[in-house]
Formats: sequence, structure tokens, C-alpha cells
Amino acid sequence: MNKFLPEEELEQRISRIREMAVETGYDAVLISTNANIYYTSGYVFSGFVYVSVDGGCLFFVHRPVGLEHEKVVYVRKPEQIAEKLESMGRKLPEKLGLELGRIPYLQALRLAAAFSQRELLDCSALLAKARSVKTDFELEKLKKSGVHHCQSYSRISGLFHEGMTDKEFQIEIEHRLRLDGCLGQFRIAGGSMELFMGNLLVGENADEPSPYDFAMGGEGLDNSLPVGCNDSIMRPGNSVMIDMNGNFTGYMTDMTRTYYVQRIDDKAKAAHNLSISIHRALSDFIRPGVEAKAAYELAKKMADDAGFSDYFMGHRQKAGFIGHGVGIEVNELPVIAPKSRDVFEKGNVIALEPKFVIPGTGAVGIENTYVVGDDGLECITDFPEELSEL
Repeated sequence: MNKFLPEEELEQRISRIREMAVETGYDAVLISTNANIYYTSGYVFSGFVYVSVDGGCLFFVHRPVGLEHEKVVYVRKPEQIAEKLESMGRKLPEKLGLELGRIPYLQALRLAAAFSQRELLDCSALLAKARSVKTDFELEKLKKSGVHHCQSYSRISGLFHEGMTDKEFQIEIEHRLRLDGCLGQFRIAGGSMELFMGNLLVGENADEPSPYDFAMGGEGLDNSLPVGCNDSIMRPGNSVMIDMNGNFTGYMTDMTRTYYVQRIDDKAKAAHNLSISIHRALSDFIRPGVEAKAAYELAKKMADDAGFSDYFMGHRQKAGFIGHGVGIEVNELPVIAPKSRDVFEKGNVIALEPKFVIPGTGAVGIENTYVVGDDGLECITDFPEELSEL
């Protein structure tokens, strides 16, 4: 079984990185994080992907043994990379990009020693930008995840029974997702961002601040992971916001739907419908060339004009964005925030999540994943959006 990308797809991705490296003045980049190794090879291995502007691309592999590909070169330690390049007759780069924003400090020191007398630069932003525009191959994986995600969500209401705790309900949903093929991996960029399989928020727990930069918080089950459900009983009048894992292919869709137990406050209903209206407005507004911050401003204005500014993107603690790119990781570029410098491009895949927290009821609103195309947004999480009773 070939573990690597088809050659044409591999060359398309490597060429994009190479072109961006030339523009920024790098001679080569050395990739070492799982997400970016997967992006540039199609397989997560322990080691490095080396991309040179002169056209060379090599997979320096430590583990596992037995990988067969013309680009695979086995190394026992990172210091051997420079030695191997020289033994192949390749000139060492004068300016080398490393993922300095993401790799451990000690690894950076070892690589600096291996490539002594070379200028080391941070290529983290370059790789994030490269990944933000998806290839057709990637879009197919995302759309497949979207189909499976929706199929799993169609079974959610039947998993509920009266008297359940939020933890019990989330476990049932997680079980269903795994049976339906969800990989379980919730890959997030950032060293202090953690979450297990997604977020389920019931009632007042949605108003509990979390240390993580997610749209919604929650107390969590333990101080070691202070986010999400807190083992409270799901009571009449509670909203139930479900934002669970959509990783079925190595590429993640992001989708939130909201339910309620027996009854729901009229203000919560109005806020939920406003969330849907914001999605419609953004779907018409976002095109290639539109600034991401302008999309945020439109959503914020709609919330303000409707009198829901106090509840928009949180109540006690607010999130500073209403959407983000998705793909291999759940928080990619572009970021849809008031100070974002990102501009939408054809092939971006974004999650929009204008949400509200209503005191006494909980969180309401929806999240969908969209592909940015020439004519607007294509929703790939096509599932009923109305607020509905469990």
C-alpha cells in the first residue's frame, strides 16, 4: 500500500511551497510538524520534509522503518540531514526556513548546529498560507467528511433520553461518530489548545469561561481539561449546543447544531434565527478578494442592529472571531476577526460560527463549513439548521 500522495498531487503542493519560498527569499524549508508533514507527503512519519527552491524534495524519515519511495532518505537524528544533502552533492541552503513558531526550542538548536553558518528563518506563516488554499484532492476529502458528519448528526436526537447528563449525551454522540468512521483525532494548531472529540454545551455551562481560544467555553469535567460538558443534568429550558468532531478523512469539517430540552426561551429562538440570517448574509458577501475583517464587521453589525451585541460570541467571555479556516487542523487560515489581515481566496475552506449565549438558557446558533468559490460560498455541511427539540 502506497502511503504517500499521488505524484501529481504531491508536486502541486510542493510547487506552491517552493513558489512562496522564492517570493520570501528562502533557499529551502525544512518541515517537521505532523500536520505539515502530512500535508507535504500524505503520511505522518517521524522526521522531516525538505523542500528546496531548486526543485528538490526529500523525505528524511526516522520512523517507521520500511517506507518505500524515491524521495525517502532514512536518518537516525536531525544532524544527519545536512550530511546527507552534502553526500548527494546538494548545496546547503544559505537561508533555511524552519517551523520556529511550532517546533521545540531544543530541536531548533540541534538544527541550527547542523546547518551552522546558515541563516535560519521562521516559515510557519508560509506553510499556513500554502495550506489555506485547498487542491481539488483536498476538497474531495473535505466534502467526504462533510457527508459523513451530516449522517452522524442525523442520528443525534435519537441518542437522547430524559434525565441524561451532558457527559452521558456527549459519550453517546462520540460513540456514534466513531462507529460512523470518525477518526477521533481533533488536530488543533497551537500548544495550549486542547479538546477531546468536540464540545457539547448545555444550559448555563455555556456561559462558563474557558482558557482556550474557542468560540464557546464550558467548565469541563476536570481542571486538566477545562472546556466543554461538566456532567450536569440536561433540564427543561436548556439549550444543547453540539459542536462535534468531523474528521473522517484526515481533513475536518466543522459543524454546530443546537437543540433544546422540552422548551426554549423566545430570546434564544430569536438569537438562533439571527445566527442563520448572518450565515445567509455572509454566504452572499464572501467572495475571493473580500477582506476577512469585513465579513466579521458585517456579522457584528447584524448582531448589534438586532440588539444582541451583549450575547454575541459569548456573554461573560467573548470570542474575538466569527470564523476560521479548516482542513488538516481545525483552526487554519483565514481567520475571520476584526483585525485580520487575511483576504479570501478561491479554494479557502472556512467555518462560520456566529453564536450567542443567552443567560438562563445557554448557547444558540449554528456553524457550517464552506468552500470559497468564484460565485460565493458552497456549504459542505448541508444539514437542517433550525432550533429543534431533542
